[in-house]
Amino acid sequence: MIYNAKNGVVKIDDTEMDYIAFGKGDKNLVMIPGLGDGLKTAKGTAVPFSIMYRKLVKDFRVYAFSRRNVIPQGYTTRDMARDVHFAMKQLGIKEAYVVGVSQGGMISQYLAIDYPELVKKLILTVTLARQNEVVRPVIRNWMEMAKRGDYKGIMIDTAENSYSQVYLKKMRPLYSVIGNIGKPKSFDRFLIMGEACLTHNAYEELHKIKCPTLIIGGKEDKILTGEASKEIAEKIEGSSLYMYEGLGHGLYEEAKDFLPRVMEFFR
Repeated sequence: MIYNAKNGVVKIDDTEMDYIAFGKGDKNLVMIPGLGDGLKTAKGTAVPFSIMYRKLVKDFRVYAFSRRNVIPQGYTTRDMARDVHFAMKQLGIKEAYVVGVSQGGMISQYLAIDYPELVKKLILTVTLARQNEVVRPVIRNWMEMAKRGDYKGIMIDTAENSYSQVYLKKMRPLYSVIGNIGKPKSFDRFLIMGEACLTHNAYEELHKIKCPTLIIGGKEDKILTGEASKEIAEKIEGSSLYMYEGLGHGLYEEAKDFLPRVMEFFR
């Protein structure tokens, strides 16, 4: 298959955890996605992701882990980090470069805190260590829409809060069809994951992260705030911080130099 792409599952407790893998490099790179995983897991996306991130395939064997398919009520970001640890062990991944985006960054914090031997280098992208007054109403609004089954509303509000006006001009013509593509049968996972975002608080433990760490944030982040990225950098000794001007929560899709920046840090 193209770029050695693979769609896989890890059996965990009485459910499964979807993951994808691609690339043929001798270094492991683990990606942990954000809250959108609550609407659709990584299942079946190995080939498109391998094409999207083809610049990585020479140097890395890339893994992207979803949350478990059935998530218990009250599950936390720390519990989710434990699942990633379990999946990595099952796949024989003893050490990896780790990129966490948004909620994936929250999970990555606990992965580096609780299982430091697994994380060689860490990139925390558009994420936070503890709650602030901006994130609460945004996620609560998404959760209320999820309870009503308003998938289109979630997708549009996410876009409007994530991207620059230039990028949104390209996206808005698609809003009329966006609610008909990818709607999940159930919003249960999304709601539990949303609550996990709202209860995440690793702030007082960030000093335990000792691996080389890069924090990437957007100064115009309307979901978590750019200040949240700065706060993390202040607590992780020796970490580096890069803030994008004029970009927000979707900077990893908008910024043309985002992937080269990731590769440079890991090299």
